[in-house]
Amino acid sequence: MRFNHVTLIVSDLTRSKAFYETLGCKAIVHSTPRYARFVLPEGEATLSLEVTGAAPNEARAELFFECSDLDQRVRELKAQGIEFYQDPTDMHYLWREARLKDPDGHELRLYFAGENRLNPPWRLPSGY
Repeated sequence: MRFNHVTLIVSDLTRSKAFYETLGCKAIVHSTPRYARFVLPEGEATLSLEVTGAAPNEARAELFFECSDLDQRVRELKAQGIEFYQDPTDMHYLWREARLKDPDGHELRLYFAGENRLNPPWRLPSGY
């Protein structure tokens, strides 16, 4: 099984599309006025936005975007007007992350984890 993408329910496609493009996502589908899909700046992962007429749900997921140059990327995004509610911080789980919200309040984390991304010291042993 291979993960395909996440769709976020948004209230304003134009506003949300501009936000995710500022993060570096590239639109591959833009079906105005209700749908857009992006490929992320690195890799093959995609993200879509959809206006359904319903308000974005309170039960939210947190989206994590890995950045090898986290601190520099945050500085660049701030210079473009993106607001963070947590600057890059070394977390107790050995990741460095910055936190922000998209225009509809979806939680986003830009992070760098290095080797700890898949192999933290507390990883389950093989065959568990």
